[in-house]
Amino acid sequence: MVHYVLIFIAAVFVNNIVLAQFLGICPFLGVSKKIDTALGMTAAVAFVMVLSTLCTFLLQKYVLDPLGLAFLQTLAYILVIAALVQMVEIILKKVSPALYSALGIFLPLITTNCTILGVAIMVIQKDFTMLESLVFAFSTAVGFGLALTIFAGIREQLRFSELPKSMEGTPIALITAGILAMAFMGFSGVV
Repeated sequence: MVHYVLIFIAAVFVNNIVLAQFLGICPFLGVSKKIDTALGMTAAVAFVMVLSTLCTFLLQKYVLDPLGLAFLQTLAYILVIAALVQMVEIILKKVSPALYSALGIFLPLITTNCTILGVAIMVIQKDFTMLESLVFAFSTAVGFGLALTIFAGIREQLRFSELPKSMEGTPIALITAGILAMAFMGFSGVV
């Protein structure tokens, strides 16, 4: 049990996928203007990440490795992730049209979101069991969501701040992201 807690803490805080490993920067910067959209993106990424990690883990252990096709890992994973994202897109369109339209172009971008592919590859590289893989995927999604939501909250507050004209928009967002990444570096000694 302690092992799973350590995986959770490491994935959420210490090795945050966005702020420490710099994967998933596109949605981090693109979907972080409103907290509601950030939370929706977090839910979509969490669902796809856990499901794709499960599918790719099984694919690796029961198809690619036994048949000696491990060299097709990246291609096979991308195909699985693309299919899962299409499924999530169809479900969101039916269940929550408001969230579907709020996510706009970023929902299809989950297909190319390197956090999803990165986690699927990392669990194989770290030689995790299936349960460890699922805990890691969920924890990474929580870490992604935490970083995204904090950043969205800061960006919402920045709209009410008077900034020099040259700092408005992307410049202040990048500076804020850098400061947030340095703040998360403080967790590096925890695990």
